[in-house]
Amino acid sequence: MRRPLGALLCLGSLVALSTPIATAQAAAGAPQVACRVYAAKPYVTAAGKIQASAARLGCGNNALVRIRIKRAVAGTDPIVKSAARKGSNGRVTVKLGCAPGVYYATATDYRGHTSTSKPVRLASCTPTSTPAPTPTTTAAPAATPKPTPTVSTTPTTPTTPGVGTAEENEVLRLVNMERAKGGCQPLKHDAQLRKAAFDHSADMAAQNYFSHTSKDGRDFMARIRAAGFTGGSGWAENIAAGQTTPASVMTGWMNSAGHKANIMNCKFTLIGVGLAKGTQGYKIYWTQDFAAR
Repeated sequence: MRRPLGALLCLGSLVALSTPIATAQAAAGAPQVACRVYAAKPYVTAAGKIQASAARLGCGNNALVRIRIKRAVAGTDPIVKSAARKGSNGRVTVKLGCAPGVYYATATDYRGHTSTSKPVRLASCTPTSTPAPTPTTTAAPAATPKPTPTVSTTPTTPTTPGVGTAEENEVLRLVNMERAKGGCQPLKHDAQLRKAAFDHSADMAAQNYFSHTSKDGRDFMARIRAAGFTGGSGWAENIAAGQTTPASVMTGWMNSAGHKANIMNCKFTLIGVGLAKGTQGYKIYWTQDFAAR
């Protein structure tokens, strides 16, 4: 294998659609996300395991999705771990014992959709506290803020009255800038979605993990409903860890097909952005929750 090495960047995205309403909107000409699969780059978890995940999104038929973690070596790259899951949309995750090396993930749904992540060099089995930006990052990062001594469970004062902190609203501003380029209407910052997003970021920071599934087993839809959000015709979630500025986390998301698809989905009308900081693991965690209502 001869490909440039990517830098380690923790990202994740999930989508849930309400089929009857989504179908009605499709008939009216609303943009739809094409069926696809994507493989996320492997990374070292807080438990010292190598983990990678694959997702199948925007699909109306069932298929077996298989993810494989491969190790880059001279000659044929061996498959070191694989897993599979059958369904129309969803995520499959695979973990293995950590050994330093260069790894990448491949995904296929056996219906003609495939994806290969960028390779990453995992030099040790210690979780990276602050992953480096992806090679395609062009914006100069702002000065790295000093870490807070404890997990932030109370949002800082926003620069203007309304929902979210200054950093969270800067993410929203950047999101709407990107959506404008694609002809999408701007998203509004929803208080309940923001609560769901912030609570998940704070929980990941407090318990030192990185996943769409909370430690108590809840998925992002359960967290959105628990925050009081009702109704809606479609939902999605993006997460990231280790990026120190709104610009750097947005660069990472926009350089990932699955995350970009959520940001650029013209169907969504509302968003919640949650940022929390801690003293362990990646030390800074980001969540975006999207909804159409």
